[in-house]
Amino acid sequence: MNILIVGAGFTGVQLAKRLIDEKNNVTLIDNDPETVRHAANRLDCTVLEADGNNLETLEECGIAKADALVAVSGNDEVNMITCSLVDAVYPRPVKIARVRNYAYYINTAAAAKHHAETFSGKHRPLYGIDYMIHPDVEAAEAIVKAVEHGAVSEVVSFEDSKYELTRLRIEKDSPLDGLELKNIRTLIDFKCVVVFLETESGAILPSGDTVLKEGNFIGVLAAKENLSKVLTLCGTQVDLIKRIGLVGAGRIGTIVADRLIERRKASPIARLFGLGKKSIAQDFVIIDNDDGLCKEASERFPDAKVFCGNITDESFIEEEKLNELNLLICTMHNHELNMVVCAYLESMGIKKTIALVTSSAFSQISAKLGVDVSVPLQDAVVDSILSHLHGKSVTGIHTVCSGEYEIVECDLSAFSKFMGKALKDIASPGEYLLLLVKKNGSEHYELPQGDTKLEIGDHLILIEKAGEKKLLEKFSGLK
Repeated sequence: MNILIVGAGFTGVQLAKRLIDEKNNVTLIDNDPETVRHAANRLDCTVLEADGNNLETLEECGIAKADALVAVSGNDEVNMITCSLVDAVYPRPVKIARVRNYAYYINTAAAAKHHAETFSGKHRPLYGIDYMIHPDVEAAEAIVKAVEHGAVSEVVSFEDSKYELTRLRIEKDSPLDGLELKNIRTLIDFKCVVVFLETESGAILPSGDTVLKEGNFIGVLAAKENLSKVLTLCGTQVDLIKRIGLVGAGRIGTIVADRLIERRKASPIARLFGLGKKSIAQDFVIIDNDDGLCKEASERFPDAKVFCGNITDESFIEEEKLNELNLLICTMHNHELNMVVCAYLESMGIKKTIALVTSSAFSQISAKLGVDVSVPLQDAVVDSILSHLHGKSVTGIHTVCSGEYEIVECDLSAFSKFMGKALKDIASPGEYLLLLVKKNGSEHYELPQGDTKLEIGDHLILIEKAGEKKLLEKFSGLK
């Protein structure tokens, strides 16, 4: 594919790197000389110093023949205008805009829905934007999902599926310590798959002969109702979460608070809290050192306790008994400080912590500091963008194992090389693993067997080495 990226900041560079690894032709545009120099030194692609919202510049870069335009500059308006400008002249390329303004995101989504209903699908997308990505929403949803699972791990959920992929550490005295993977059936009475194994030397797709050891991290695919059994198997104890502290009342923190406080008895979070119809807000604490943000938080969440203070001040922590919280979530703009604060508060008595970090590279550092769950902001954004760049056959991409592997959701097309073949005939141990199959016409995902035959329209979920475009092409049939 030929892809133009406007904005050579962290997200633009990471996206370009992933696309280059997949053998795509990438052109990166930015008007800041230093940013361009930095990107050019890191990437094997064309990096141009120019204004990305200039049509003449885009035409020189080949927008007429491009497959996609991705606008991820630091300016929301520039991103939106660039997509609109291109759509007016070159409607064929897929146009993706990242916006950070939550009001833009919500209002545009509502307007786009009304626009689609009014014109019955026969129309150009609103503002010429095919897909609008909001990084804060992506990160906030990941944090809420982690809270729902007791803040014990990172979780990948799949739409309309009872199965989830949970990353867990094998603790001391776990029955898995020293076990050959092929013998795991002797310990369980439910279906599950150990999808990946992470050690200090890296990540692999394990085989039956793989020996599990204390300190290893494993990805376990199992039905949601069996999560407690999976945790017990790994030696992990889930404590009842009654009080949550949220550090950072900015955009992401506000979205997280919105999601958590509004949950009631019917939600997994409320059950985790042991609450009835009582709002979670009564056990919810928001901390920030900005007077303006604290005032806004107090008005928006009147039932929550809002403290304006320095979370690194030990006397403040002890005075407000913040060290007695069951869970601390750090969503400050300073991602390094998020990790440090989580580690510091854990040393003072908090049992569970979740930290917003920049990327998966920081997740490893965060884990070594003792942080329970790290949510990499940029990875969530890049994954979301990539999900829209692989054609309609690919509906989702999730990075795992610090970016070494990808979970891919895709449809099997009539052009797939695997169409009509049984799984045992196309298996390639260590290269990829087919995790779930939703047969064409079915509403449920199932764990595939060796004799499962793949047919047109089947929806597949698989794990593969990151950047393995050729393997994905074999399933989707697209190039």
